[in-house]
Amino acid sequence: MAERFDYVIVGGGLAGASAVQGIRELDIKGTILLIGAEKHLPYDRPPLSKKLWFGKIKVEEIFLHDAVFYKKNSVTLALSTRGSSVDPKKKTVVAGRSAFGYGKLLLATGGEPRRLDIPGAALVGVSYYRYLDDYLKIREAAVDGSSAVIIGGGFIGSELAAALNKNGVAVTMIYPAPYLVDRVFPEGLGKALQKHYIERGIRILSGQKPASFAKKGDRFVTRTESGAEIVSDMVIVGVGIIPSTGLAEGAGLKTGNGIAVNGRLQTSDPDIYAAGDIAFFPYAALEKSARIEHWDNSLNQGVQAGRNMAGANEEFTYMPYFFSDLFDFGYEAVGEVDSSLETFADWQREFDTGVIYYLKDNVVRGVMMCNIWDKVSAARDLIRKKTRLEGKNLAGAIR
Repeated sequence: MAERFDYVIVGGGLAGASAVQGIRELDIKGTILLIGAEKHLPYDRPPLSKKLWFGKIKVEEIFLHDAVFYKKNSVTLALSTRGSSVDPKKKTVVAGRSAFGYGKLLLATGGEPRRLDIPGAALVGVSYYRYLDDYLKIREAAVDGSSAVIIGGGFIGSELAAALNKNGVAVTMIYPAPYLVDRVFPEGLGKALQKHYIERGIRILSGQKPASFAKKGDRFVTRTESGAEIVSDMVIVGVGIIPSTGLAEGAGLKTGNGIAVNGRLQTSDPDIYAAGDIAFFPYAALEKSARIEHWDNSLNQGVQAGRNMAGANEEFTYMPYFFSDLFDFGYEAVGEVDSSLETFADWQREFDTGVIYYLKDNVVRGVMMCNIWDKVSAARDLIRKKTRLEGKNLAGAIR
């Protein structure tokens, strides 16, 4: 007979660990099983491309909780273990060689790095950067004077390029977009930051794609579709993730762009919840469904899912924000921050300090604060008001 728990959490990341907190806010006695594919205790992922590289924190400081926390909260840990199937009728999860019964189940399986489909993409040493073990391997290789090719010009690619450059690594970036982080940054800002990267000594091959990877001794040879050839000590790929929906699909749950959930983070089976990078949820403030791959969303959705599993029955109405630091340029953003929308930039110092508003039909949908801090609440309030304004009338709205 399968060992039974009141709550089973599949996913050992931020959303899964945060769900423990949510459960314990309402239920201090229910039994909890946390299943995680990695060997490590749940940890914060943002430092892997940010603070760890600049000596601001140590590896041991990125863990969300120590082992004592899980023991104190009576959480059974099954690390280095992947969930392989869910049976909603029998209310069981198979993970590793064991089956576990559940009262309520949370799927917080996140996503797997998107892999390239080109010759050499599976070579040993090509890093699809996402996990702590990836950081540990790259950190060891990233000595002063070494070289790296980074595939991808989005969040991970741009952050890692800055981090490696600061650590004395010669960096070449390759990405198909015309400028950095093009899905988020308006063209002017993206091109200005790209210029800044080049001035810092980073070689940028924008508008290009890798065609193949090969080994030359201990080094890698990257060839692009345009015929460029780059030899480097490391190849790092950061081209997004694919939602890990396999368990949900096998269980017959509704999926699409992730796992579909309602406002209470329940899937199409009311005893199964989903949270974090995997959840396709109703974004109340924007009146649309969305899947968000950011730290703040995983933290708060995880807590809310845990509370609801324990009986809170509350709607998830929180507006998550995200942040990044690219050399001296840092930002916080909230809402629908999409460069395909109309934008109005209220600069105090062009492409450095100011606020960018993202609008649709003259209604603010998202806000990015560039080198302006502690204004996320004001940005949320502005988005929620749904006031119809022309961009120029937003000057000075947030300072």
